[in-house]
Amino acid sequence: MAEDLRKLARAQVTIIGDVMLDRYWFGRVERISPEAPVPVVQVHREEERPGGAANVALNVRALGAQARLIAPVGDDAAGERLGALLSETGVETALIPDKACPTTVKLRVIGHQQQLLRMDFEAQPSQAHGDALRQRAQTLLSDSQVLLLSDYGKGALREVEHLVALGRDRGIPVLIDPKGRDYHAYRGATLITPNLHEFQAMAGTWSDEAQFRRLGMQWRETLQLDALLVTRGEGGMTLFTPDKLHHHPAQAREVFDVTGAGDTVIATLATALAAGWTMDRAVELANRAAGLVVGKLGAAVVTVEELAATESVHAG
Repeated sequence: MAEDLRKLARAQVTIIGDVMLDRYWFGRVERISPEAPVPVVQVHREEERPGGAANVALNVRALGAQARLIAPVGDDAAGERLGALLSETGVETALIPDKACPTTVKLRVIGHQQQLLRMDFEAQPSQAHGDALRQRAQTLLSDSQVLLLSDYGKGALREVEHLVALGRDRGIPVLIDPKGRDYHAYRGATLITPNLHEFQAMAGTWSDEAQFRRLGMQWRETLQLDALLVTRGEGGMTLFTPDKLHHHPAQAREVFDVTGAGDTVIATLATALAAGWTMDRAVELANRAAGLVVGKLGAAVVTVEELAATESVHAG
């Protein structure tokens, strides 16, 4: 396994999707405001982190692979900051600025390790923005081994079917972290990775495990996917393929924050597949990565060294 983990560095993954700048204000709460019944947070530390598809790219880089990110941003300070943060980590960026669409920013106020407030600043990209993104993708996919589409519902993947077709025409796997209730636009992708709530919103409710499995097999076939992976939190992950169903129990030892866990899962899957791993082994690795990342605060990453350490634990 250690040798296979080292092979991840050979992978080349192109990520397209919705990016955002995650801002964190950390502080102490010692009193209630006299103006309204709300806590007063005395901020003593600020952090900025790439979020959304940008966090997916960071996760690919953390595994030692080459990550190329194509995404719309605003022609603003937040977009410049996002680009700088990504460059510091070695992510190759093709960020497409637009004066009419500000960069999505999510501001979280945290007191004593508890999130007290989140403020979102966002707008939908223009049609011209989307056209420019697809044109850039046509020229930058030539040397990629996997196309990863990270849909946060912010508009970057409004016409995702064109990108699915582009990846398939290039003969590379197309992986999608989906959003919303209608998955028909994702038809023909190699793999989609809804979490349990997302899958239920799309497929409907079920009364038992057998019905859940029937729904998974049915929707994999309906959407003409090579595989469907439903991530189930503490229930693990269930992979549906044409010839079998495989369930991976959860690996988390302690859950601190599930933010960004889906990013880690699909980034690990994409990197492993780009490195030549089979689908089932890639899912097993992604499951272990998810178990590590939920023990960290906010959108975080998992490294090859951390995964190698979990392999030692399993072996022991």
